[in-house]
Amino acid sequence: MLTKNIVILCIYGCLVSGCGSVERKEANFKEHSRSIISKDNKASLHSVKNVLYAKYRKWQGVRYQLGGLSKNGIDCSGFVYIIYKSGLGIDLPRTTNLQSRAGKEINRNNLKTGDLIFFKTKNTLSHVGIYLENRKFIHASTTKGVTISRLDNIYWKSRYWKSIRI
Repeated sequence: MLTKNIVILCIYGCLVSGCGSVERKEANFKEHSRSIISKDNKASLHSVKNVLYAKYRKWQGVRYQLGGLSKNGIDCSGFVYIIYKSGLGIDLPRTTNLQSRAGKEINRNNLKTGDLIFFKTKNTLSHVGIYLENRKFIHASTTKGVTISRLDNIYWKSRYWKSIRI
């Protein structure tokens, strides 16, 4: 009985400390994202575009895999997560749902390089990509793998949900 109580207390302790670390990470992310939004100028947008195209060339054609985070397979939110972290030095949440709440919502007519674009692909599922320029975005497609698509493509245009600026 005593051993069972000790195990329960240990589990409870781990859960409580884990929740605290999540809150700190969320607070740090929000603080960091505020500083990124204020750095919105042409020089930095040009360098962001160069980084995105360079990362695209390295990931182009990598197949889609739900939950994947490597060149053996990657999903859309994992691709965005890795590109932002390794290319731009920004920690984003891992899931599409959390990424869709990570920054400031903007109108699709005001998109800038690096903005996140979200789509409703099915009733409850969503998809995310990173805006490049001229109505083009990079993403991990379920059929083509990592690719560049156009916002004015009939498929993506009809499924557009919202855009977020980090």
